Amino acid sequence: MGRAPEPSDLVLTALSGGPDSLALAAAAAHFSRRRRWRVGAVIVDHQLQEGSDRVAETAAQQARELGLHPVDIRTVTVHRKGDGLEAAARHVRYRALAESVELHGAHGVLLGHTRDDQAETVLLGLARGSGTRSLAGMAPVSHRHGMQLLRPLLDFTRQDTEAMCAAEQLQPWLDPTNSDESFMRARVRHTILPFLERELGPGVAASLARSAAILGPDADELDRQARDLLVSAREAAAREGHQLPAGHGSLAAEAAHSTVQLSLLSLRCAAVPVMRRALVQACILAGGEPVSYERLEALSQLAAGSGAAGPVQMAGKVSVYRRRPISPPTGHGGLGILEFMPGRALGASSHPSAQGAS
Repeated sequence: MGRAPEPSDLVLTALSGGPDSLALAAAAAHFSRRRRWRVGAVIVDHQLQEGSDRVAETAAQQARELGLHPVDIRTVTVHRKGDGLEAAARHVRYRALAESVELHGAHGVLLGHTRDDQAETVLLGLARGSGTRSLAGMAPVSHRHGMQLLRPLLDFTRQDTEAMCAAEQLQPWLDPTNSDESFMRARVRHTILPFLERELGPGVAASLARSAAILGPDADELDRQARDLLVSAREAAAREGHQLPAGHGSLAAEAAHSTVQLSLLSLRCAAVPVMRRALVQACILAGGEPVSYERLEALSQLAAGSGAAGPVQMAGKVSVYRRRPISPPTGHGGLGILEFMPGRALGASSHPSAQGAS
């Protein structure tokens, strides 16, 4: 979770100039005046709209008038990728925030996400068929790109932040893309959630946010257990790779500097939800990307010992395969492991792991 900010710490507010982030900046300035901690601002200009530089400078000037220091404008270039413009913009935005944190030695970044944003996030996760972590929404405290992210407004609504701006006589900028329903989140905000409120009754957004608050600790605990399993499965694989005790098979690690090896027995002894999460974490550790449901199903079947021994190709050029140990003791079927090889695809017939694969 990370420690709370101390009076000597600098905390940066991610400021777009919109009502949510502007209200957050005003609240942060209030705490700064009371010497709770030092507060600055970072504005990311995505250059996606004409005049975005003027919007960024206006937001920076508002931050200065509130007493925030330092105020950092970071101009980025968004390259549209397979996940779409929204995802690409989000990726470069967080990288820019991380650069500002490192430059100024900040404790972390305050984000202006509200309860309405949380409800939209959960609903989008449901529509995509995502798992517990996605349905848990955005955590009040999280980490990304090595920085701490703080979301103090998750219990406040968008209406609350607009009222805060009005009370402070602040003029927020209204991002036209928030009304552009060619973007999925805007469609959820302006069409889908209002429809659900009309058809199911008021309070749908609050209920979705409450579901995220309930699922968040559950997802955190499962992730913690998965991290522990990942550590123990790697340690077991390392032991099995250097010893052949009676009744156990093993595999010597090959190209250990570029692999993640897991004891298959350790994985199979764990609860399935924990094992699946450990596999996802291992893929990312090997240099891959978050795992889709379909790929995770194939990975789980590989770990269960059913079907072919691989390789299973994962996003990020990570290949996963199962194999028997080298020189298994007589009378034993051998203990397999999963080995993640980043950066290249492995053919079952061309790699040594194909010999004796289970």
